[in-house]
Order: sequence, then structure tokens, then C-alpha cells
Amino acid sequence: MNRKSLYIILLIFFLLVIGLFFIFKDEKKKSSDKLKATIINYSNAKLTVQDNENIIYTFKMDELEAKVGDSIAIKYAGVLDKNNEFQNVEVMNYEILATSESEDGIPSGWLDEGIFSDYYKLAYEKLKKMDLDEKIGQLFLVRLPDTNVITDLKKYKFGGYVLYEKDFRNKNETEVKKMIKELQDNSDIPLLIAVDEEGGKVVRVSSNSQLVSSKFKSPSELYALGGFSQIREDTINKSKILNNLGINLNLAPVVDVSTNPSDYMYGRTLGENTELTSTYAKTVISASKGYGVSYTLKHFPGYGNNADTHTGNVVDSRTYEDIKQNDLPPFEAGIKEGAEAVLVSHNTVSSIDSSNLASLSPSVHNLLRSNLNFSGVIITDDLAMGATSSIDNATVKAILAGNDLIITTDYATDIANVKEALTNGNISEDLIDKLAFRVIAWKYYKGLMFDTQK
Repeated sequence: MNRKSLYIILLIFFLLVIGLFFIFKDEKKKSSDKLKATIINYSNAKLTVQDNENIIYTFKMDELEAKVGDSIAIKYAGVLDKNNEFQNVEVMNYEILATSESEDGIPSGWLDEGIFSDYYKLAYEKLKKMDLDEKIGQLFLVRLPDTNVITDLKKYKFGGYVLYEKDFRNKNETEVKKMIKELQDNSDIPLLIAVDEEGGKVVRVSSNSQLVSSKFKSPSELYALGGFSQIREDTINKSKILNNLGINLNLAPVVDVSTNPSDYMYGRTLGENTELTSTYAKTVISASKGYGVSYTLKHFPGYGNNADTHTGNVVDSRTYEDIKQNDLPPFEAGIKEGAEAVLVSHNTVSSIDSSNLASLSPSVHNLLRSNLNFSGVIITDDLAMGATSSIDNATVKAILAGNDLIITTDYATDIANVKEALTNGNISEDLIDKLAFRVIAWKYYKGLMFDTQK
């Protein structure tokens, strides 16, 4: 074969490859799929929806005739990315769907095979009897105020309280029990009563020697004393003490991975590597079961070596691969062991979402729901912290990001903002119902609803 013939063959081959490329590209562009979901927000030509797996997607949509709360089927070309909120796909069209229900009347989009699913029927029956104020209130875990406690409880109908060191100061066991009983007696729906009883630097109940003879030790101290058997024993003992006082939720353990003593979070962690921290998460969750106190994995997606978000915004610049390999495994281990709650940090994790704090990021919540298959309750870190202080309407953003429970101090303003968002159509009552439904299902799972439900 001469050189000229070879050149002709190569040219033909090259043209064939180019032609196949464009044919494949056109075919890929023409291919489409459908996403069935519920509209949770529409503003600035952006449509945000949540599917049946609680994954949140945002699409560019110049015009929309459907309204917030409608179920729709979106026909799109391209590939959806669960790890990013905004979808780089072409929306071809959409149709409004009739809301489908299970045989129990529960909207099909609320159903999963999650940790609380055995109690969905009971939760839905209870939800149908609740008014809007009660449903909104269930989404709030508030700091116990110093004044107007019972008046505000009856007005706002909170889902629960977070108690701090001041709430136990100078009180004996009888007085604490009386304080908590008065709260429960004045609530139509049993309350979550929460504390941060981590041990070590962060103790609430055991800061008072009238309640616990000595402060609970930190995870690293316990591990040094007797390894994971000591941690298991401590968890059981702590759970018994909290339950005896009427506390049913511990905002612990801290399962962030930190091995550097100079890290802000180091003193609150196990202080060991990812593998041992994963065993720690698994140990605490398994040991806590059966004692009436739920435990909370925090601070998702892992605090790393970041600074203190109590005082201002903190940017986590680590790569996603780093976080995936080093920080997610302890959360995954705890979830597999039956963790009921996960608390999300206020760090801005740039490799996942550079535009939002983790607590306000749909992408971070998608990671927790999708990659880690978490079906329990997602809780924000306290919205009164410095990292969120300059963010307008952080509570509504937290709800739209995928949180179920909001920890806050300024509950009057935050609840008013939620009601305003409902009025102006930024969120729907359907979304409020869905979140309240999950919280109520959790309360049934915990055994709170059966004996004391009014």
C-alpha cells in the first residue's frame, strides 16, 4: 500500500470517528428521563424540588405554572447529580401530577423503609388532628427561655427544648424533674428534652455535682482508661441518669475525626483516627439503645481542623475525597448501628457547596440522605451561632435545605419567618406537614407518644 492510499484511509477513519461522535452526542442529547418530585420552592427562575428519597434538586426554569407543594414529573435531558443542588440538565417539559396516597392515606412521597417507618400510620393519624401552629412548632428545638416559659410553650407548641448548664445550676434531682415535668404537662404533644452531654469540655447536667457526683469524662479520657468497653459503660450510665431526670435526647456523640491537639474540635473528639472513631460511633449508638435516650451524631459532614463556628463563618477547604475517606465513615458506622439523629455543622464545605453553610446546603443534606442512606431526623446546629448571624431568613433556608429540626434561641422571629414564607408561597404547608410527620414518627419510635399523648 502506497503512502497516498494510507493517507486516504486515515482521513476516512478520522471522518468516521468525528461523525460517530456527533451522532452519539445528538442521540445523548435527545435521550431523556423523568423525575417525579414535589415543588418546595420557586424563585429567580429556579425550581427546587424534593423527590421520594428526600433528595433536593434545583433546575433552571424561566416559567412555571405549577405552585409550591404540587407534585410534578420533570422530563429532562442529561444526568442528574445528587451531590450538587443545581442541575446542569435541559428541562424539556413537566406535568402536574395528582397526589398519590398509600392505603392509609399517607402521601406516597413521604414513604420510605426508614428507621421510623413502622410508626408512619400512627404519625399520620396524629398529624391529621394537628393545626398548623402545632405542625410548625414540631420543627423547633428551642433554648429554654428565662421568662414566659409556659406562656410561650402554649403559644408556639414547640417540638422540644435544649437545656444548658444554666438550666441545671443549683438544682437538685427533684427540682430538675419538676422543671421538666411542668414542661411536659403543659404540652399537648410530648416534648423532646435535649442536652449536650458530651463529657469533658461540654457538660450540662454533670456540671452540677448535685445531679452527678463528677463530670462525665471526655471520649479520649474514657478511651485511655479502658478502651471501648469503658465508653460503652459510660454511655449506659449517662443514659440512665439522663432518662431518670426526664431527658430523652443527647446531642452527642461528637464523631468528628481529629488527631491534632491544636484543632478546635480535638478536645471534644476521641482524638483517634477514622477507623477508631468509627468504632466509637458504633459503640455509643449501640450502647444507648433501650435506655430511653436518643443520641445524635455530630457535626456532619465532619468538622476536621476547622475553627470555631460559634464566633463566625468558617470555610473547610479540604477536598471531597479527603472528607469521604476520613470524615464520613464514623457517621456511616453510627447510621448503620441505628442512629436516629444527625446534627449538621455551620462550616462552609467548599468541595461540596461553596455557597452555603453545611447546615443550609441541600447538597450536604443530599449526601447524608443518598450516599449514607440516612432516614432519621436531621438537626441544624444552633442558628444563634456566629456563623449564621448575618444570614437573612436562615430558618427558612434551613427548612428548604432538608433539615427536620431547627435549634434556635430567637424562636418568635424564626416561627414568624416560617409563617411569612408559607403566606408568600416560598414554602408549602405540604413540606411543613412532611417534616412534622417525621418528627412525630420519631416520637412514636422513642415511645413518647403512647403513654403521655393527650
